[in-house]
Amino acid sequence: MTTMPAEIAEYAVELATRLGARYADVRLERSRFEDIVVKDGAVESVKFEEESGLGIRVLAGTWGFASTNELTRSAVGDAVRAAMNMAGARGSGGRIELAEIEICEDTSRAVGKKDPFKVDLGERIELCLEADGRARAVEHIKRTSTAIACERTQKVFVSSEGARIESESVRTYAEVFALAKREGITEYADDIAGGTGGFEIVEEFDMPARAEEVGRRASALAGAKTLPRQKLPVVLDQDFVALLVHEIIGHPSEADRVLGREAAWAGKAWWAGKLGERVGSKYLNAVDDPRVEGALGYFEYDDEGTPAKRKRLIHNGVLLEHMHSRETAAAFGVKPNGGMRAKNFRYLPLIRMSNTFIEPGDFKREELFEIARGVYLKGAKIPSIDSRRYDFQISAEEAFLIERGELVGPFRDVSLVGVAPDFFESVDAVADDFEMRPIPNCGKGDPMQSLHVGNGGPHLRGKGLITGAR
Repeated sequence: MTTMPAEIAEYAVELATRLGARYADVRLERSRFEDIVVKDGAVESVKFEEESGLGIRVLAGTWGFASTNELTRSAVGDAVRAAMNMAGARGSGGRIELAEIEICEDTSRAVGKKDPFKVDLGERIELCLEADGRARAVEHIKRTSTAIACERTQKVFVSSEGARIESESVRTYAEVFALAKREGITEYADDIAGGTGGFEIVEEFDMPARAEEVGRRASALAGAKTLPRQKLPVVLDQDFVALLVHEIIGHPSEADRVLGREAAWAGKAWWAGKLGERVGSKYLNAVDDPRVEGALGYFEYDDEGTPAKRKRLIHNGVLLEHMHSRETAAAFGVKPNGGMRAKNFRYLPLIRMSNTFIEPGDFKREELFEIARGVYLKGAKIPSIDSRRYDFQISAEEAFLIERGELVGPFRDVSLVGVAPDFFESVDAVADDFEMRPIPNCGKGDPMQSLHVGNGGPHLRGKGLITGAR
């Protein structure tokens, strides 16, 4: 790990304390990002970005925050004073309490096996071009794109309580996309790999083969029929489950939403006030765990210095836990569980999911299809969800009719419409074929913070209303 000037972070904390902060923390960060995008057989862009900076958060009457990308004592001092002025100018709406945490001095590193920044740029571009070409060779394909991206983040966290945590992480992504048009019908398919790790993620993904496969899916869907509106059993694949978990379990588990503090920006939570109550069937078990190795939302400490913790959100259908900051943990009278993260040093941390998923069950995948009639939903496209994450409509990439265990299809423009507690209560089988999916652009906050998370689960079966988009 390249040495970072940690003494400037310590100076910021010391100055904030001298100026009257009863608590202060600093995130000193350095990041590097590279991105290659190929579209329709040509290189569209190659981007390189590097930046360093510091974010200072202080608690006086209330919270104050400021950041700077100039790591000099003068600039950092100005940022500390700006944060203190903000904390004083905003007044106090009551004393803010922070739940106690273990104060740590530690170093963590998650960089993978093969440094993506050391893989020849030309080699990465050629891989994108090869994959793009494989997709374009499929009949009826009109648009294609492929991409490889990698980022390295180094952090030093210092707090007035004595915490000092250094970390380094590398994340790598690969994506393939194809759009087909047949007789006036346009459909697309895509696939993505990503995680905390190195270029081995791209190599294991096999971009050329995946690109050809998404081309074939898109072409088949453009020539497919739709399904009529009907309510019946549905089997969801891991991609669909990943988006369902993200939208209907992950976001409403953020304690600031539960308390109504994010109502104007991110919405509320449909299960506010329901801790200890049943919110789904006995087969439903959901977890948020930052320490899933290799997953995109992996970390050892959050941006308050709280050690990462596995959070059992739902157990046997009963709501047990939310994701917390130190402030919301104090409000609920529980221990902090490592839920605070920021996009980078320029932003205040917010309560965010990390790797949120439905745990595997005891059923074999094929058992879920042992029904007289149903629909199998694969992949996920566009979610439409109310502000409490209560009513939802999520469209699948493709669908298949299940007729006595056999699959007929594919069908296009199929969506699942449901009410969260009703659908979760209908879950009657969860398979043992657990998989994680990367979500590189989860958004929350004002200004918006786009963050990397992981979501996933196994195949599961429930009951819902199926509709066709057109």
